[in-house]
Amino acid sequence: MKRILLLCGCLLAGFSAQAQLTLGECRALAREHYPEIRQYDLIRRTEAYTLSNAARSYLPQLSFSAQATWQTAVPEFPDALTGMLSQQKVSIPGMNKDQYKVMLELSQTIWDGGKTSADKRIAEAESAEQQRSADVDLYALEGRVDGLYFGILLLDERIAQTRLTIGLLQSNLEKVRSYLRNGVAMQSDADAVEAELLAVNQQLTQSESMRDSYRRMLGVFIGRDPEGERLVKPDMVSPAAAEPARPELALFDARIDKLSAQERLVKSSTRPRFGLFAQGYYGYPGLDYFRSMTSSDWSWNAMVGVKMSWNFGGYYTRKNSLNQLRTAKEQVEVQRDIFLFNNRLETTEDNGEIARLRKALADDDRIVALRRRVREAAESRLRNGVIDTNDLLDKITEEDAAAAARSAREIELLKAIYELKHTINQ
Repeated sequence: MKRILLLCGCLLAGFSAQAQLTLGECRALAREHYPEIRQYDLIRRTEAYTLSNAARSYLPQLSFSAQATWQTAVPEFPDALTGMLSQQKVSIPGMNKDQYKVMLELSQTIWDGGKTSADKRIAEAESAEQQRSADVDLYALEGRVDGLYFGILLLDERIAQTRLTIGLLQSNLEKVRSYLRNGVAMQSDADAVEAELLAVNQQLTQSESMRDSYRRMLGVFIGRDPEGERLVKPDMVSPAAAEPARPELALFDARIDKLSAQERLVKSSTRPRFGLFAQGYYGYPGLDYFRSMTSSDWSWNAMVGVKMSWNFGGYYTRKNSLNQLRTAKEQVEVQRDIFLFNNRLETTEDNGEIARLRKALADDDRIVALRRRVREAAESRLRNGVIDTNDLLDKITEEDAAAAARSAREIELLKAIYELKHTINQ
């Protein structure tokens, strides 16, 4: 028998644990379910493709071309030499003005001035910036989840307090009906208590409907129905004073890093490029011009070498481009300073709100205790016929309002603490 009871107890404990839902779990589920989470994989894949393309710039490049041209002048022998050769009956027709080439060229970059390295750095920086931007969006999502979570907790407290009030009114209604049967109270007294009980039941129905709506909205965020799961109150521990660690700061760093990578690309545009090349073509004229002047036959030709190219046009815009990027960096720094300034303001405001709510909550505990004593005294006087039912209802309403205010204040304090944690990311 003891084993059966122990097993049942374990099953009930496991069921209770499964029926709980914490704020941290809601945040994690919301991040996993939110469509933007798929951005991370897309960003990583895009970065991999871009880096792969940049790395291939050092692979040998093979090109094929064909051309047919006609030109107004071609290389030819001097008239004196032609006359001498004619006297010896040697005919040199000269090079044709129509020329043809079918060419295959292979080139290999040795150094591209740092452009490939800059392209890779920009790809990595852009990927980091996009990831940090997604971090900011998902962090904002956590704030929305927090709002729903604490809204449900507030409604749970309101519903619990309303049910306590209903139980209190039902108990007093039974007492008044007993007094009515004994001729001590009037029917109007019972009617007044019953009317108040119906009104409070209406408030309970409205609060439950609103809570169900909030739960459905939370279910949309976390990707599952939280029906039947109890939301756990988080710990009421204020964060230690610290510098903010918000994802927006990492986003500012990523933007500056991307601008630095773009500076490297601008600088690379003014450097020379070195490479190897090999050309082979079939056509007319060949590289042997003397042979091409004596014969119009097509021939195979090849050439290998080293080449250097240097485009000085980059110097025209280099200074302005670098100044533009440095100005953009300063703008990001200004945005960071504005964010930190506003963050400090929010932190100060949150700390002030937490201090106010803690003091108010301490006063609420005293107010609820006093209202309870006043209501209990009113119930005692009603039994002795000293006060009427309306006076008792007033005392019950006042106690209910005080208890509801106290419960709401506790949730507001929790919410303010976690808003502060969200403000500084702790």
